[in-house]
Amino acid sequence: MYGPVLLVIAHGSRDPRHAATVHALVRRVRSLRPGLRVETGFLDFNAPSVPRVLERLAFEGVRDVVALPLLLTRAFHAKADIPAVLAQAPPQLDIRLAEVLGPSPLLLSTVERRLQEALYEAGLAPADKRSTGVVLASAGSTDPEAIAVIADVARELRHTGWCAVRPAFASAALPRTEDAVRELRASGVRRVAVAPYVIAPGFLPDRIARGAQDADVLADVLGAAPELARLLLVRYEEARARAAGPAALTA
Repeated sequence: MYGPVLLVIAHGSRDPRHAATVHALVRRVRSLRPGLRVETGFLDFNAPSVPRVLERLAFEGVRDVVALPLLLTRAFHAKADIPAVLAQAPPQLDIRLAEVLGPSPLLLSTVERRLQEALYEAGLAPADKRSTGVVLASAGSTDPEAIAVIADVARELRHTGWCAVRPAFASAALPRTEDAVRELRASGVRRVAVAPYVIAPGFLPDRIARGAQDADVLADVLGAAPELARLLLVRYEEARARAAGPAALTA
């Protein structure tokens, strides 16, 4: 087996598309690193739960684990929920907590991929991005750090050639997706595309889609994109290389 076990920690959802997307992404990670053992655990709604996976790993005699939050920003789940769950792990496990996925150029590349796919499906050429404004729609958070990251990502996306980019949120923060779409229209943008900055389908991505009804183009969620799979391995290697410190958990 190659290195510590990689435990991908997903939020979970009552929507079956969420778990299906997470599993598809994990399969892609395995295909990129065949010798690496990759496990999946969910915080809520789906099985197996994170504690159950950790108990199984300990029973099998595994000692080293890299726990990787399948999250785009550092908000409540990353700062509180996941550390609390890992702190209750069997004592024989040496767990290192990887950083959340964002921000990263690979995430920007994934958003760009989904937008270009949506333009193509709408019969538009890649050059049409110069006359297209984008609403970067995230799930939302009450954490100011997470909100600031989304704003930064929107600014970075603007630099890739879209005529305008506005952040929006499905919950907990403003503006909502539909308001950002209207704002771009009012500013004279010729065409509006909505890019969901979320990994998997579910309740909040569906809310983003409803808010995009007046947009010209709706991109897909990030999903099991190859760039996202590579990013999981980047975060895994960073955690492996990092000396034990504040980001590491020894349960």
